Amino acid sequence: MVSRSEQRFIKINFITIIVTLLVILAGGIVRSTGSGMGCPDWPKCFDRYIPPTDVSQLPANYKEKYVAGRIKKNEKFARYLEGMGKVALADSIRNDKSITLPEEFNPAKTWVEYLNRLTGVFAGLFLLLTAIYSFTYRKTAKRIIFLSILNILVVGYQAWLGSIVVSTNLAQWVVTVHMLLAIVILAISIYTYNYAKQLGKTPSVIMYRILWLKGFLLFTLVISIIQIVLGTEVRESVDVIAKSLSYGLRGTWIDKVGDIFSYHRDLAILVVVCNAIVYKMVIDRFSGKAAPLLTARFILITLLIQLLSGFALAYIAFPPAAQAVHILFSTLLFSLQFYLYLLVYRTSTYKQ
Repeated sequence: MVSRSEQRFIKINFITIIVTLLVILAGGIVRSTGSGMGCPDWPKCFDRYIPPTDVSQLPANYKEKYVAGRIKKNEKFARYLEGMGKVALADSIRNDKSITLPEEFNPAKTWVEYLNRLTGVFAGLFLLLTAIYSFTYRKTAKRIIFLSILNILVVGYQAWLGSIVVSTNLAQWVVTVHMLLAIVILAISIYTYNYAKQLGKTPSVIMYRILWLKGFLLFTLVISIIQIVLGTEVRESVDVIAKSLSYGLRGTWIDKVGDIFSYHRDLAILVVVCNAIVYKMVIDRFSGKAAPLLTARFILITLLIQLLSGFALAYIAFPPAAQAVHILFSTLLFSLQFYLYLLVYRTSTYKQ
């Protein structure tokens, strides 16, 4: 029987997953509205905990001040990269002239970015609560405690990387790593949620009988992660193109992206095929309200919305709303696929 403290952990963990997805949605809105540099400093915004609404509230010489701060911070980051042997990356940051260009104050973009940061704070608080409440498993499942604390450390690194995203003026590869870390945070939260729910229960699926389903699910997960990385790179290329065109001529952005968009579009076909096969595998083995079957159905719905938003981006002049939806549902698709994988994953025991 699940105790009250265990029920509390499962509930907080689930809320943490939802809030993390909301953070990704907020990030998508930031990207789609071009608000990534709405706050030129971090963690404050124009040296304030509550952002300004008018240019008269800005610090004196704010443009020069924040450019100088970015250059100083990026020099430290470049030395950090050199210490890891990434000399070429360090030099690319030092020689990036866009970092020296000040951002014009735009109150709407400032508040969009600020609300994104607030959402991130809420996610951090729930992750902290998850780690605190995980100690209810100190005698039964120390793995949950370890992973919950690990997630706090990953979030701390993610927050630091977020400051680098700002200081490097949205450097493309940094944004990609930032997105991948968000997926790692989601995956850990989903794993601890499922592990806690299944603790002490007899697994409903005997994996030695359908080992190939487990393998194909893992393959589908890998394809989805590759697709997310390609999609992030497409978005980064679009950001550069949009800025060069002063955010006009939206209908031409995709045409200028190049081969990376073709790879992303073509891989989407494989993603659809793989998920259709997974769904067929699942419905052949489950019926009624079985959790794997319900999850597989949610995957199909999510995939459909993802395809529609992708179509809108490619052929309807890159509407901002579709950008945010596309980013959200790509991570939601991964989350559901990973959860389905865990549901049919058979270990010898769910004990520590």
